[in-house]
Amino acid sequence: MTPSELENYYESEIHHGRLYPNLDTLVDKGLVEKGEIDQRTNSYALTRRGRRELTARREWEHQYVTLDE
Repeated sequence: MTPSELENYYESEIHHGRLYPNLDTLVDKGLVEKGEIDQRTNSYALTRRGRRELTARREWEHQYVTLDE
């Protein structure tokens, strides 16, 4: 997802000064892997641990959060 896609999703501007430090934190925690597309562009992908954490979060949400439809 690109920063502009995030901006469209959240309907507000994504500040790069916060986005990239947050991504670096996720990399440091082993949840996201950082790669390089070219000298100016990085890529980010979920690690196995990141996927497990997301799955655990979804299971927790389904256990405690109900949505009225």
